[in-house]
Amino acid sequence: MTDLLPIEELKTLVEPGKVLTDAASLETYGKDWTKQYAPAPSAIVFPKTIEQVQAIVRWANAHRIALVPSGGRTGLSAGAVAANGEVVVSFDYMNQILDFDQSNRTVVCQPGVVTAALQQFAEDQGLYYPVDFASAGSSQIGGNIGTNAGGIKVIRYGLTRNWVAGLKVVTGSGELLELNKDLIKNATGYDLRQLFIGAEGTLGFVVEATMRLDRAPRNLTAMVLGTPDFDSIMPVLHAFHGKLDLTAFEFFSDKCLDKILERGDVPAPFESRTPFYALLEFEAVNEDVANAALATFEHCVEQGWVIDGVMSQSEQQLQNLWKLREYISETISHWTPYKNDISVTVSQVPAFLADIDAIVTGNYPDFEVLWYGHIGDGNLHLNILKPAALSKEEFFAKCATVNKWVFETVEKYNGSISAEHGVGMTKRDYLEYSRSPAEIAYMKALKAVFDPNGIMNPGKIFA
Repeated sequence: MTDLLPIEELKTLVEPGKVLTDAASLETYGKDWTKQYAPAPSAIVFPKTIEQVQAIVRWANAHRIALVPSGGRTGLSAGAVAANGEVVVSFDYMNQILDFDQSNRTVVCQPGVVTAALQQFAEDQGLYYPVDFASAGSSQIGGNIGTNAGGIKVIRYGLTRNWVAGLKVVTGSGELLELNKDLIKNATGYDLRQLFIGAEGTLGFVVEATMRLDRAPRNLTAMVLGTPDFDSIMPVLHAFHGKLDLTAFEFFSDKCLDKILERGDVPAPFESRTPFYALLEFEAVNEDVANAALATFEHCVEQGWVIDGVMSQSEQQLQNLWKLREYISETISHWTPYKNDISVTVSQVPAFLADIDAIVTGNYPDFEVLWYGHIGDGNLHLNILKPAALSKEEFFAKCATVNKWVFETVEKYNGSISAEHGVGMTKRDYLEYSRSPAEIAYMKALKAVFDPNGIMNPGKIFA
């Protein structure tokens, strides 16, 4: 290598002005949506080509400097936080859609393509990219792949993993691998592509992704239903699931709705107020489907599972009903919430939520607890809002105790401590509650193969 100082040498590997070290940039690019860790990167680098990414990784190996990938930074597990002098590799400038194959319904993306941009591209082609969530307007495809993002349509379309046809990745040694090459059928041994999906950049960096698209849904229609208690939501799910092909089934509590209505820009779904709400979506492709939905609603009312409800009659009403659910995370962020993204099998959700709720309300009666999530796939979001009188440090210290109890309950139900936001730093010390010692040992062994010098997003998933 040259005699230049490492950061000065790094500047020679990318275009002029694409290495930043000013305080504002370090603060912005050194963190994600989590608030537990103070960002402290040493530099931010913006590659524009795969070759530049390879050069950066080789440079990092030569100097034993850790790298942290950065996309939209919307994660909630500190997976994209650089808190220990790492160099952040931002993919903001690798943000192009490179190719589209109409016959295969696939599109080749750079990792910095924003999720909503891919969704819009698909729509422009008369197709559909179904992985969707509240942060779609800022999250990036590379980050979605790194965390195997889920979102609001998993009940019908599955996770990001289901839509990745092929990948190009730069491993921790700087080698470029092309994985699967867009094949639907490929029975030639290990599918290494799957290892990099959900790996949070700890094995290597995704530098190109071939994503599958689907047919566009027809006449999406939403219903919001108010229920007298949480236990009523599950029979409502079963009733509608038996009659309709649901594209989503979400829930949120009355406390979540209170926060949304306080914003003043989203109308209440109906006059009645209930403790819990279910939001479901389906394709009303004809009048028979709409009638089946209304008949199922009436059945749920007769059974006492539903108190009131509304069905969208227009695109605008559909969007307004979805805002009741999608605006929750952004709205409550002002309270510096403790957030947990956990999952169990769908059948165990009522008992699991009751156990967790009893733990939190029993030990912290003064904390405001908000529940919402993707109940159709067993994914719950537990949110505890920080009291104004409590410092952030004291609040998170108290929540660390909650963590242990919550994850012990997750283990009891054979669930996951992270359903869709990854492990990052916030959950790495609790991985054993969802993974066996043998699994963790094999995961560490895989990391050693792909990242022999341990420079790729170290301290994430496991210490």
